[in-house]
Amino acid sequence: MIAHLRGRLLAKHPNQAVVETNGVGYEVNISVPTFSELPATGAEVALHIHTHVREDLIALYGFLHPAEKQLFQKLTTVSGIGPKLAITILSGIAAHVMVDAIRGNDLTRLTKIPGIGKKTAERMVLELRDKLPSTGTESAPAAPTLNATEEDVLSALINLGYPRAAVEKALAGMLQRSSGPKAGSFEDLFREALAGLSK
Repeated sequence: MIAHLRGRLLAKHPNQAVVETNGVGYEVNISVPTFSELPATGAEVALHIHTHVREDLIALYGFLHPAEKQLFQKLTTVSGIGPKLAITILSGIAAHVMVDAIRGNDLTRLTKIPGIGKKTAERMVLELRDKLPSTGTESAPAAPTLNATEEDVLSALINLGYPRAAVEKALAGMLQRSSGPKAGSFEDLFREALAGLSK
């Protein structure tokens, strides 16, 4: 099984990257936090890989940090959470916020994640509460807007299953509320849009 991949970053999207190693391009599923930290295309990148094998599919899931891979693997041990949903969870909520929500039995916060209903949130708390480290913080990251990243945010949310019209409306509302251009990351803008869509 592939556990680590180092090579040239051929392409990157909010939920996927292509890494070339020895002339072979590997398609790797990634989370939004991983996407926001990737170098420019053409640069060398190293990813920690989880290889998921089914009868009809071999899929690679990549992470820049071992801790994110470990959290992903813990999520997939929960009944009803597969690799695809685990990546969606890691994209929809900051890792430390999710850990705090699980440890604090905060079902309201967990059910705001796309694809997570009350029963799945309850299983996450029941099965992971004692397996996750304490983060010592409850604060969510700030969510400034960054106009240059709107297209990537739009694409990422559509890939998560939201209708284009709803995503465009959420982005427009965010820009109207913004008092002016602010510096911020793709991840921040994505999470603010996601929060708006989840209301």
